[in-house]
Amino acid sequence: MKTSSSGGLLTPGGGGGKDDDSSSVSSVSTVASTDVSVSNRLSVHLTPSRSASANRHSRSASRSRLSLHSDRGDSPPVDQPQLWREDQRVSLRAYVRNLLKNIHIASSGAMRLFLTDGHIKLNKEEEYDEERRRIADQARVEEQMKFFEIARSRARELDVYMEGFRREIVEANGLTNLFAEIKEKNHISELSPSYQKFAEWARIEVAATIYHLFLAEDNSPELFAQMKRIHSLIPYAVLKNIIRIANPAAVMSGVLDLFLAQPFKSRSLMQRVFGMAISDGINHTQKAIDALWPKVGDAVLCDKIKQFAEASDDVREIIREDAAQDDVDLLVSILRSELLEPELTPEQIGTVFNAYVAWTNAVNNVDDEMRQGAVLFSHLKQLLKLYTRRRDKMMMQALIEEPVTLQLFRDLFHIFYEPLVRVYKSANVYNSITDFAHFVDDIIAVVEKAQKQDLASDPNKTVQAFIDLCARHEDNFFKFIHEVHLHDNGLFSSLMAWIEDILAFLRNGPKRGALDMNRLFEDAVESGVIDAAKAKAEIDSLIRWQADRKRWHEGKTRQKMASGRENWQEATPMGGFSALDFGLEPEDLADLAIDDAEMDEDLAFEEEGDEADMIVAEQQRRSRQAEMLRRTAGMPVKPPIAELHKMGDSFLVALKNVLAD
Repeated sequence: MKTSSSGGLLTPGGGGGKDDDSSSVSSVSTVASTDVSVSNRLSVHLTPSRSASANRHSRSASRSRLSLHSDRGDSPPVDQPQLWREDQRVSLRAYVRNLLKNIHIASSGAMRLFLTDGHIKLNKEEEYDEERRRIADQARVEEQMKFFEIARSRARELDVYMEGFRREIVEANGLTNLFAEIKEKNHISELSPSYQKFAEWARIEVAATIYHLFLAEDNSPELFAQMKRIHSLIPYAVLKNIIRIANPAAVMSGVLDLFLAQPFKSRSLMQRVFGMAISDGINHTQKAIDALWPKVGDAVLCDKIKQFAEASDDVREIIREDAAQDDVDLLVSILRSELLEPELTPEQIGTVFNAYVAWTNAVNNVDDEMRQGAVLFSHLKQLLKLYTRRRDKMMMQALIEEPVTLQLFRDLFHIFYEPLVRVYKSANVYNSITDFAHFVDDIIAVVEKAQKQDLASDPNKTVQAFIDLCARHEDNFFKFIHEVHLHDNGLFSSLMAWIEDILAFLRNGPKRGALDMNRLFEDAVESGVIDAAKAKAEIDSLIRWQADRKRWHEGKTRQKMASGRENWQEATPMGGFSALDFGLEPEDLADLAIDDAEMDEDLAFEEEGDEADMIVAEQQRRSRQAEMLRRTAGMPVKPPIAELHKMGDSFLVALKNVLAD
């Protein structure tokens, strides 16, 4: 086997060989074209960093010692051995491919050396193993594509019914009629054709969601293991008997006692469940911190960063203000601050300053020498992020342990006491506890069977396994909704009426009619609150801004449609609905989407900084900021408004009068 040239490896558009888009595993939407040698080297030569689930380790421990650490002979392969550490290989490959999307990283000497140095020749057993992994990759992607094709097929089938379904939901009393039919019918098969088709789509969508959560994503093994642990902690039988035997008035107290009781001053069940999840995150962060200390090599620098993370809000705010005033990185302000002991020696100050200069240059430069000098500052920034994250998790853990938190949960639960008692009194809710436990057990069994790759040879089997999983339990779910609505004594009917009133208000406006803005303007001018000429000029500028903004959004929409990009939203039948059906302006929703994208950008940087190279993370963050600026380029800027704000008080009074019943 020969390694292809580095030029094809290190350019994002490069590719070729067998390891094309079809070999990506994490998700079809994250496929990046890379060379065959990347997959080969990650399959048999590199040691991945992520750990697989404990069960898979135990099943493959003996085999791993024989396969990887044995002599590199040409022994014949055993019959279909376990693909050991497959999860780590996939996760590492996805991580490397994500790095290769950045042109600066892909063209760096370090990445070139990583992908081309130490060329090896595979023996027959390793070639056989590599081929089996390639086949498994292709099978997984076929499974994902099968889910995608099924969703699109169901969407096309639903097109005939969705227009009528949309009209039924959007028009007056649509939700009331929908839940009235659920109340009358005992089974999904008895529903009207449009509702049955919608239930069929929901089955496919839920199956695909379960598949992606617990099998297809990079963090699926970890998420699946955590779900199993939480599932094993919940005493479903005890919970069922409490609801079944106790009278409705005592049900709430029993359920609260089960989750919130602290026998012998110990932690409650709720505290154990939340505490376990938070402790896992703290332990993971602490391991990363322990690994960084030797890399920094200076306990004083590490300790000052730790002190900052654990300092009071006032101290941290003073240091942040100092960094902003001097226009330096927050880390520099932390290390030079006299509020944190001990003070640095001149040698340490010089080391930090040189590292900061190298860091600043390395972010804008792919030169290896620059990166070498910036390694120390990179480690310090990562340490600051980890200590801050550990502090946040520890504060959350302490909050969960507070007695007042338990009392808060109890008080919030009592708010819903009366409606829940009415439901418990009339519906056999306790049977649904068992149904839910069986559903989770079934999910675990199906996912574990798929993890063992018993179904990987035929993607249709895996697809059908998850669809059948939902089909086995959909009647139980419908029965629960049916029983609740059948015996709700008008509770959910009132809730649906309340929701429909909101939708009617969004579509039609207030019952008393629209607010008379002309009258409001005239009253403000007559009373001398505003200057008529200035106010009219501001109104004209706002009208022009709205018109320009609408044209800008329409242009962006045409560009997206012209690109022809496919996504999961195009496969779902919910495309029959639009924002206008509910009285919402598409331009306003687009503005909210831009705000959400900016927030997601910040969260993405926070998440990737834990394990990624901080220089790489900073480069990626700046690339995302540049992309955000490109996406919002040309967006009309809202004109400054001053005179119209003077009408605020009178506007609020008039608005309250219009909205009052």
